[in-house]
Amino acid sequence: MSTTNEKYSPLFTPWKIRNVEIKNRIVMCPMGGTSLFGWFELTGCHFDKEAAKLFLERAKNNVGLIIPGIAPLRDTFWGKWLWQNKKMFKDLKVFMDEIHKTGAKLFVQLTAGMGRSWAITELIAPLHKNKFTRALIKPIIDTSHELASPSPQPSRWAHDIECPEMTVEQIHEIIEAFAKTAKLCKEAGVDGVEVHAVHEGYLLDQFSIEFFNKRTDEYGGSFENRYRFAAEVVKAIKEACGEDYPVSLRYSVQSKMKGFCEGAMPGEDYVEVGRNMEESERAAKYLQDAGYDMLNADNGTYDSWYWAHPPMYMPENCNLEDVAHIKKFVDIPVVCAGRMDAEVGAKAVAEGKIDAVGVARQFLVDPQWITKLIEDRLDDIKPCICCHSGCFNFSSSKGHANTQDLTDTMGLARCALNPETMQSKKYYVEPAKKPKKIAVIGGGIGGMEAAILCAKRGHKVTLYEKSDKLGGVFIAAAAPSFKEKDRALIAWYVREIAKYPIEVKMNTEVKEVNSLDADEVIIATGAVAKRIPVKGADSAVEAVDYLLGNKSVGDRVVIIGGGLTGCEIAYDLYLKGKKPTIVEMQDDLITTKGVCLANTSYLRDFFKTNKVPVHLETALLEINEGSVTLKNKEGNTFAVDTDSVILSVGYNPAPIEAKGKHVHVIGDALKVGNLRSVIWGAWTVCMKL
Repeated sequence: MSTTNEKYSPLFTPWKIRNVEIKNRIVMCPMGGTSLFGWFELTGCHFDKEAAKLFLERAKNNVGLIIPGIAPLRDTFWGKWLWQNKKMFKDLKVFMDEIHKTGAKLFVQLTAGMGRSWAITELIAPLHKNKFTRALIKPIIDTSHELASPSPQPSRWAHDIECPEMTVEQIHEIIEAFAKTAKLCKEAGVDGVEVHAVHEGYLLDQFSIEFFNKRTDEYGGSFENRYRFAAEVVKAIKEACGEDYPVSLRYSVQSKMKGFCEGAMPGEDYVEVGRNMEESERAAKYLQDAGYDMLNADNGTYDSWYWAHPPMYMPENCNLEDVAHIKKFVDIPVVCAGRMDAEVGAKAVAEGKIDAVGVARQFLVDPQWITKLIEDRLDDIKPCICCHSGCFNFSSSKGHANTQDLTDTMGLARCALNPETMQSKKYYVEPAKKPKKIAVIGGGIGGMEAAILCAKRGHKVTLYEKSDKLGGVFIAAAAPSFKEKDRALIAWYVREIAKYPIEVKMNTEVKEVNSLDADEVIIATGAVAKRIPVKGADSAVEAVDYLLGNKSVGDRVVIIGGGLTGCEIAYDLYLKGKKPTIVEMQDDLITTKGVCLANTSYLRDFFKTNKVPVHLETALLEINEGSVTLKNKEGNTFAVDTDSVILSVGYNPAPIEAKGKHVHVIGDALKVGNLRSVIWGAWTVCMKL
C-alpha cells in the first residue's frame, strides 16, 4: 500500500505486534458504543450488527488495525458474563472472516470495569442511593458492582454516592473472565485482545494510582501491589491463549490530575497526584515484563478527561510528547492517540518516536478518510470538530450525575456530523421515488446539509442565502482561533455543495415562499439573539457581533451568560490577553444537557486555573457606563467595573412565515440546538421528500 503524497508514506508501512503483522500504521482506536458485543442494552450482550457494519466499512477503506470499543466482561444489564454467550462468538467468527478479506486486523477490547468513573445517570443515581430500590433493581442492574472501586470513594459523576470497595473474590472473578473471554476471541479468529485499562481512570487505573487505591491487602500499597491486578490479567490471558497471542494495554502515560475532579492544563506547572512520569517510566516496563505486547497510549483520567477525549480547546497531538518519551522505556510497540494530525503522526513514526498513530472519532465522521489520504484528496475529508455531541455527550454540572438522556447513553459512538454512523437503519440515502424541485432557504449548516442530501437523492435543488457567504451563524461560532476544525468544516461544505447540481443564489433574501418555483420548501433561517429587559442593554455587544468582529471590546469585558457560547467567548478573550468576567444565573457553567464533560470540564478548569472571575447564581440588574450592577443569590447587589459587556443569553428561532404541507422548518429555525440537532433534523425531513 502506498500514498501519492510522500509526507504520509511512513504511515503506510507494515509493523508487527508479536507475530501479527499490521499492514499500515493507522489504528482505529476504541470508542464507547462501538463494542461488537453491544453496549448498555437491556437485551444484554449479543453480536452487534450495527458495530460490525461500521468496522467492515472502515476495513474496506484501508485501516490497518481496528480496536472496537470496550466490551464489559459482565453485562451491565442482567449480569451475564460474556464468555457464557457462545453463540455471540460464533457470529464473531463469521465476521472476522470478512474483516480478514480486507487485509485489516482486529483486536477486541475487554474491560474490567469503570469503578468510580462509571457514568451513573440522573435516572439511576437515586435508585442506587436508596437501599430498598438498589436491592430491587439488582437482578437487572447491579449498581454496586458497576461502581465497585479499589477503595470506598466518591463517584466521579455523583459526588454524594460512595463507591463500594471491590472484594478480592470479585478481582479474581474478573481475571478469570478476561482469560475465558480472550480464549473465545482467539478461537473466533480475533487477532488479539486489548485490556482496558491502566488508562483514563478506569478500574485497573484506579487500582494502579495511589490517590484512588487505599487498600491494605495484596492489591494496594506498594507499586507492585497496585499494578498487580493488571499484571495478573495479562498472565491469565497468556496462560489461556498462549504466549504468542497478542495482548495490548490501553495506557495513560500521566494522569494529569491536580486533585479530585481537577485536571491540569497543557503546559501547566503542577503537582501530579496521579501517575507521574517517573512512575510511568517504571510502570510501562513493569507491564511489558508482565506480558503486554503493545501500549495503546495517551494521557488523563476522568478528572482530567480532556486529555483522553480532547475537545477543540486542546492542542493537536496533545499527548505525543509524553507518549514518545515513554516509548524509550519499553521494547514493545507504542501507539499514540489524542487529536493526532496525520502529517505530524507520519513524521513521528518515521523518526521512531511512536510505532503507529491512533485515531478515533475521525472514523465516525468520514469512514473513507484513509482512502482519501492515500489518494491525496485531503479537501474531501470531512473533519471531526471534537464536539462530542453525538459520540460521547455524557454531561454533568454541579450537583448532577450524568445528565445525558438514557437513549443517548445507550447509543454512543454516533456522530453529530454524520447521521448514518451507528444509525444506518434510521438514516440512509436512497433515490427519491419522484424527483422534485426543492427550495432551501438559508445557507447555514442545516440548509447546506439539506441541499446536499436532497441533491444526492435526485431532487433539483435551489439554495437561497441572503448574505454573500455560506455558513450562517456557524461562521461566528467558528471565528475563535481554537475553532480551526469548525472553519475547515464550513470550507468542506462549500466545496461539497459545488460537487452537486445545486443552484446557489447568494445575496438573495426570500420573503414570500409562494413566489418560489418549488414543490417543497425547506426553511433553515436559523435563530436570532435573545434580548434581556435591563437598563443599558442596548449598549452591550451581542455575542455574534463580537465573534464576527463587527464590534470591538475593551480590555475588561463582562460576559452575561455562562453557557457554552459565553464560556468560549471568555476563553477567546483570555487568549487575546483581555480580562473576562463571566456572570451566570445557574449554579454552574454550561449546565445544558448533551455537552460532554470532557469539553465543559476543560473550560471550568481553565477559568479556575487562570483565576478568571466567575459569578454563579448571579443576575444582571443594569449596565452602566464603566460598570455593571449584579445581584447574587443572597440578594446582595454589587458592581463590577468593565470596559465592555457582551450578551450571550441564548437565541430564539427565527423562521420566515410560511404555511402548507410543502413547507418544512429545520434546524435552529425550528428549535435552537446544536450541530447534531441541526444535521440530524435535516435528514429526518429530507429523507421523506
